[in-house]
Amino acid sequence: MFCRRAGAIAAVLVAFIAALRAQPTVIAFDGGRLIIGDASAPIERGTLLVEGGRITTIGESGRVAIPAGATRLDMRGRTLMPALINAHVHIGYEGFGSWGADNYSERTVLDHLRRQAFYGVAATQTVGSSPIAESLAFAKAQQAGQFPPASRFLAVPGMAPPGGGPDAILLRGTRVLKAVTEISTADEARAAVQRMAAAHIGHVKIWVDDRRGTYPKMPPEVYEAVIAEAHRLGMTVHAHAIQMADQKAVVRAGADVLVHTALGEPLDEELMALLREQRPYWTTVVGLSDRSEACNRDPFVDQSYPAHVLDEIRNKDCAPPSPAALNRDRLWAINFPKYISSGARLVLGTDAGIDARHAFGWADHHELSRWAQAGLTPAEAIIAATSRPAALLGLADLGTLAPGKRADLLVLGANPLDAINNTRRIEDVYLNGVALDRAAMLREFKRER
Repeated sequence: MFCRRAGAIAAVLVAFIAALRAQPTVIAFDGGRLIIGDASAPIERGTLLVEGGRITTIGESGRVAIPAGATRLDMRGRTLMPALINAHVHIGYEGFGSWGADNYSERTVLDHLRRQAFYGVAATQTVGSSPIAESLAFAKAQQAGQFPPASRFLAVPGMAPPGGGPDAILLRGTRVLKAVTEISTADEARAAVQRMAAAHIGHVKIWVDDRRGTYPKMPPEVYEAVIAEAHRLGMTVHAHAIQMADQKAVVRAGADVLVHTALGEPLDEELMALLREQRPYWTTVVGLSDRSEACNRDPFVDQSYPAHVLDEIRNKDCAPPSPAALNRDRLWAINFPKYISSGARLVLGTDAGIDARHAFGWADHHELSRWAQAGLTPAEAIIAATSRPAALLGLADLGTLAPGKRADLLVLGANPLDAINNTRRIEDVYLNGVALDRAAMLREFKRER
């Protein structure tokens, strides 16, 4: 399915390898504010040592010995924090000028992951919509160092009833590529989960929603079989369930991750009690329903789009919100704090990849902004975008600034603990201890297709 790698990709990879060989033995990020990424207090003036792409030492400046010969980077006035981790996107179909299965290639997947990295996302999980054999091959090649620097690729297979599953847009791609496993019975569900476990896949997604009666609905005995068999085999289950009754059902059955926020009505006490009991992870993925930030002429958003794509978005997607959209947003603002207070474990997910108006990379920062508007503190938002998704996805080497972790981090020109939108003040992104050439990446992204 994947096309032959382009010469441009190979050239970037050669440059990256040269940069790795040229990097000093030890890099000292000295004098900046260090946000750890968990519940730990920040170090207001700290030193972070990196060697071989890994953090070796972290502490207060003056108490960390910087080795002779190390390259010292003056971080005074800057803030360092772990790079973000996105637990829910749909990679491979967006062509920024076209959309669909014809775009699905190694080059497209890499482009999307590089856009994520440009905006400070260290790992990105595509959920339910990517063909799994190709995804596993890409992940293996990336781990072997065969691609230029990009967000780490993770893929989750999806399961749905025949004719059900992804929305009408995404279905145009997944149906052609047969990316979703169709199951009708509990026996089929268990067999499919067993095949996934045998391929060393740790997560699976189920679509339970019937799109308000327009799709076949996954029967309880089928999704209960998926969840039970997945748990027996040590797998994590992500459940797409939008209606409150469906969310209650999948949480009661033991789903580990709730995708989306219940729509149409405020959360009731029954669902809140189930959340308190089960404490599932939860991705809001609210941004795709919002008016696009590409309508705001914000350079942070606009910089990664080809000009013609910005024009298309502004011509068709920038009308004032409809009454229905305003009501949906009002209910979301009511429900968001109820999920949090009930113990749902918030993690970053954007649903990016469905439409160019909600694009890879900046959409992650949009989600953080929306959380803050609904009352989440910046410190809580950072945890939900770093260490908590790392725990969910089993990424032991990411999520916090700590010895032994990969040096995947953001250098910011302002403190995001003062205002979460300061995560947009990106001065540098480091992956594996090497600064991305973000200027060169922008030239790739802006190229008209």
